[in-house]
Amino acid sequence: MATPTAHTGQLTMYTTTWCGFCRRLKSQLARDGITMREVDIERDPAAAEFVMSVNGGNQTVPTVTLVSPDGQEHVLTNPSAKTVKRLLGAA
Repeated sequence: MATPTAHTGQLTMYTTTWCGFCRRLKSQLARDGITMREVDIERDPAAAEFVMSVNGGNQTVPTVTLVSPDGQEHVLTNPSAKTVKRLLGAA
């Protein structure tokens, strides 16, 4: 499955404005200097479709895509900051 991730280390987080889990993950990653591209699925229908395609038809956020240093693409649903950092090679 192809993800919309462009290159190693790029992190994309699919969110909504009201999601507490999204806010927490963003702040935890920001504290460690990890930047991301944030996409609000309520404003971007294509992003909502992608999120539903990887979450059994559900609009579950945060959904995160990234490419680890070994070139492997990952799609994670509600991951911990620790998991994201490990996959980025930042842990």
